[in-house]
Amino acid sequence: MFHIVLVEPEIPANTGNIARLCAVTRSTLHLVHPLGFRIDDAALKRSGMDYLDLATIREHASLEECLKEAKTAYFLSTKARRPYWDVAFKDGDYLVFGRETKGLPEELLKRHTERALTIPMAESKARSLNLATSVGIVLYEAIRQQRDPSLRSG
Repeated sequence: MFHIVLVEPEIPANTGNIARLCAVTRSTLHLVHPLGFRIDDAALKRSGMDYLDLATIREHASLEECLKEAKTAYFLSTKARRPYWDVAFKDGDYLVFGRETKGLPEELLKRHTERALTIPMAESKARSLNLATSVGIVLYEAIRQQRDPSLRSG
């Protein structure tokens, strides 16, 4: 269905949660190195629970290597201006998220301005949403647009 790309993720619990999300939506999780944890980290396994074996997880040495097969990639960032809901997502799209502390590099966003998206938020002292929450919001909007009858309700 969709491809979730985490660029240099730092927190194993977030990645485990996202792997679980990918397992239940038949999305592929792509992890771009370097990772801020070992892939066998206990926190990753605990967050992913028994879903890690159900998830399709691919590791990549670089973002460029990861995106070689992508027809369309969208780059999610608090620095972007275009809301994610303005996009007509298509099956097979890559949704790219940056690391928890720094997000995606600004030069990457400048190169792909037309595909840089944000999740609008009210002004507050909070600078962003949790990575796993952000992935869930955008992924489920993409899935909603597809109206995939093979995903069951409840």
